[in-house]
Amino acid sequence: MSPANQNPNAATLGDESFMSADDLRSYMTDLEMARASKLAGAMNKAEDAQRKLAATLSEEIAVTPEKIEEIKQSLATKTRAAASRGETEVLVMRFPSQLCTDRGRAINNAEADWPSSLTGRPRQAYEFWKEHLQPAKYKLRAMIIDWPGGLPGDVAFFLSWS
Repeated sequence: MSPANQNPNAATLGDESFMSADDLRSYMTDLEMARASKLAGAMNKAEDAQRKLAATLSEEIAVTPEKIEEIKQSLATKTRAAASRGETEVLVMRFPSQLCTDRGRAINNAEADWPSSLTGRPRQAYEFWKEHLQPAKYKLRAMIIDWPGGLPGDVAFFLSWS
């Protein structure tokens, strides 16, 4: 059966079936719905990934001398690479603002006690900086770096040496 015979509203132009305006609008609506469904699926996957990340980062890790050495080596590699590019800071951690007891409000407002709002691994990262990096004159800056839906999204820690 030819495509023109499948749809009684379609007329034949050469060997192609010609869609009526109603059929074309319906086709466009179907395409848009498929795109929206795909986008919604991607958004759901992103939200699931965000939840999993938050759950992982909310659990503290065991701080052993080996772990401290591993972190120092990783930071040394990152800071040397940044310095060789002429940069004076490097992003060392990114995490969802939901890991702050106030969802990032204190960080966003640059309040002096913003570290007290940290939980989980972000809290451990801050404590690592305080104990191991601040004495070496490294600075730590925290800031909200994205605003999904106008609300604080992710927080970033930047380590600087200038």
